[in-house]
Amino acid sequence: MKNNTYFITGISTEVGKTIVSAMVTEALMADYWKPVQAGELENPDSGKVKDLISNSKSEFHKSAFELTSPMSPHAAAQVDGVSISLKSIHRPSTTNHLVIEGAGGLLVPINDKETMVDLIQPDDKVILVSRHYLGSINHTLLSIELLKQRNLEVFGIIFSGSEHKSTESVIAKMTGVPILGRIDEEPYFDKNVVAEYAEILTPVLI
Repeated sequence: MKNNTYFITGISTEVGKTIVSAMVTEALMADYWKPVQAGELENPDSGKVKDLISNSKSEFHKSAFELTSPMSPHAAAQVDGVSISLKSIHRPSTTNHLVIEGAGGLLVPINDKETMVDLIQPDDKVILVSRHYLGSINHTLLSIELLKQRNLEVFGIIFSGSEHKSTESVIAKMTGVPILGRIDEEPYFDKNVVAEYAEILTPVLI
């Protein structure tokens, strides 16, 4: 089976990218990489994902940039006195599937010329995490439109949070993008919950 790279992005911040990343990582026993970690260095997203998976195959690769402030990467880099550029971010070498978790949404700047979408390569399978809130339809459609304009493969959408049938239906109809599944508003997420969702997701990922 060919090893693939799955790029997990979201329509905004705090929509469930890290939880989805953990589920995809567990489903595929994939490696995980967060190119830019901004803030929460004492409990980074890579650590959160590592704590949520059960398999022993996944490897966790060091972020290219670990920034101290919980801000947009370009702003956090300025605070730390460093410069981020696309050419300074190198993907880890692996013979396994690779899950890459972006920061914020697709047009979050990493500097004054490049954004998070520029980190996505043509062969990546992009999974968009969408969560219902006022304005989320617009944000979801804009994200899909941008990916299509860049000729990037929109592998599918995963909805996160409480179900909203009319929102999800119109997004599916207007984009034509596969709906890979949904992550309910669970009371908590631990290894067992992540493993249950991973089992459900596995058939649609491979």
